[in-house]
Amino acid sequence: MTIRIGIGGWTYEPWRGTFYPEKWPQKRELDYAAEHVTAIEINGTYYGSQKPATFASWAKAVPDGFVFSLKASRYCTNRKVLADAGDSIAKFTGQGIAELGDRLGPILWQFMATKQFDADDFGAFLKLLPSRQDGLALRHAIQVRHESFAVPEFVAMCRDAGVAIVFAQSAEYPAIADVTGDFVYARLEDAEEQFVAGYAPTVLDAWADRARIWEAGGRPDGLPYVEDAAPAKRKRETFVFFINGAKIRAPHAAMALIKRVSA
Repeated sequence: MTIRIGIGGWTYEPWRGTFYPEKWPQKRELDYAAEHVTAIEINGTYYGSQKPATFASWAKAVPDGFVFSLKASRYCTNRKVLADAGDSIAKFTGQGIAELGDRLGPILWQFMATKQFDADDFGAFLKLLPSRQDGLALRHAIQVRHESFAVPEFVAMCRDAGVAIVFAQSAEYPAIADVTGDFVYARLEDAEEQFVAGYAPTVLDAWADRARIWEAGGRPDGLPYVEDAAPAKRKRETFVFFINGAKIRAPHAAMALIKRVSA
């Protein structure tokens, strides 16, 4: 099964004693997290560059089959003219991410909620995304958070580029569930602290069903789609991350969903 489920980052003080055992060494938190979830979305790469040795150490700390998603630098996406982002994109992909090797999952390009769809400029941005870095194939996921993107033109250009549109379940901005890449990338951002696993058991059951449908190449019912047509049916690696909301519950949500999809 190619469903990978995880959390955002691994360094979060409230997880100490609630997810990590009491007195667990902070320098070994990645080791522990990687034994309990199957993917981690790294947020630190959004704020600043890392050294090649850092990526190499992350790769070494996790087991075979584990995957990191990297959030791309804000200097690539938080700009008025996206067509001018070439140098920033090259700097991001050239900082040493290839040291992750087969632990490298998709790169997440996240845009501010105020960024509106400009077909020409966004199309130019997609053309800047490299297919390889230092011999390593790259995959790209785009998260947009403005209603102006919910149009067939945006969906079509992402599909033509082989880029996945992130499905982000959030109470703060609209979502697009259309599948446009050869993988699926979902971010669940509405956990509630009242539930031990962040979501009611029936809600987690429903997300497990959707993850299986995505992985099998299908199209889950009840999600917000721009297009009526279903994507070509083929198996797709599927990523589901529990992000924000009641963050303290994220690891338990991920573990609960892993248990469901593995049953």
